[in-house]
Amino acid sequence: MSWNVNGIRAALRNGFLQTLKKYQPDILALQEVKISTKDRSKAELDFPGYAEFWNSAERPGYAGTAILIKESLPLKVLKQINDTRTKKFDSEGRVQTIEFPQFYFINTYFPHSRHDLSRLNFKIEFNNKIFAHVKKLEKKKPVIITGDFNVAHEAIDLANPKTNEGNPGFHPKERKFFDQFLKKDMTDAYRALYPKKIQYTWWSYRFTARERNIGWRIDYFIVSKKLFKKVKEVKILDQVKGSDHCPILLKIEL
Repeated sequence: MSWNVNGIRAALRNGFLQTLKKYQPDILALQEVKISTKDRSKAELDFPGYAEFWNSAERPGYAGTAILIKESLPLKVLKQINDTRTKKFDSEGRVQTIEFPQFYFINTYFPHSRHDLSRLNFKIEFNNKIFAHVKKLEKKKPVIITGDFNVAHEAIDLANPKTNEGNPGFHPKERKFFDQFLKKDMTDAYRALYPKKIQYTWWSYRFTARERNIGWRIDYFIVSKKLFKKVKEVKILDQVKGSDHCPILLKIEL
């Protein structure tokens, strides 16, 4: 399961543990946890039955990722992008990579381009680093990459594509990266299973957007093509509240 919780403390107040108990995912990738290492110890967070791995941003209350893994699952290594040239990305806690015996699992919180597109170039640079990171890992074993990509890939992935053309999250440069990312070895698992289905994973808090289902699909499971045949189901759990995003779920038989 993957979920941008828009602050783990807020999510806990809004039923996070009940959702965790209901679905009991083997692996749960979280984005935008918005909590520092110092504040985590103060908050005394507890997720029974799960091992916790955190990658908090250096800036308090901003970005950050976490992965919860059922304690019985084997894993080998946890790392960020591990590139000294990408400190500006690692300082925001945007990437986690865990190696399991049969695949790599990457949890990612892609940057937002900002409304004035002032961070578009930063995002494109980040995209390229992720692309290279995935390609390098793919040479060793299949990859599952999930998280908030902060982009709607195609017109079907947002409620108002025409009025958002060129806006952050639907800019041609962001969408072109997605095209290139999927071109050869990777598959958007949800869209591959449901080519014409319209569901969203994020809604603005304004204008009762969620109630009217004026949303965007910007959270994904991207799976190596050689692993996709083992995917049994992908679900967008759009009935689950607690954040401006809803969780997404991937079932895979290994």
